[in-house]
Amino acid sequence: MNRTNIYLTDEQRRRLDARARAEGVSRAELIRSMLDRALDEGGSELLDADLAAIDGSFGALTDEFSIDRHDGAREAHLQRLAQA
Repeated sequence: MNRTNIYLTDEQRRRLDARARAEGVSRAELIRSMLDRALDEGGSELLDADLAAIDGSFGALTDEFSIDRHDGAREAHLQRLAQA
């Protein structure tokens, strides 16, 4: 291993320490783990998980909002938003 010095804000250090405690690892191990995930060429797993969550939430608020899907409804909606 190679030693590398970085500067962290007080907030970054506080959050890293809290997360490291929660995961039961050292701050250095947590940073290495986070870097591995960020640099991993197969890092699309995180994106895939995010996209799956978005897909899963589609339509969740249909009871809250009424959306008119007839011809021209989108344009009328955009015009109302532009005027607001």
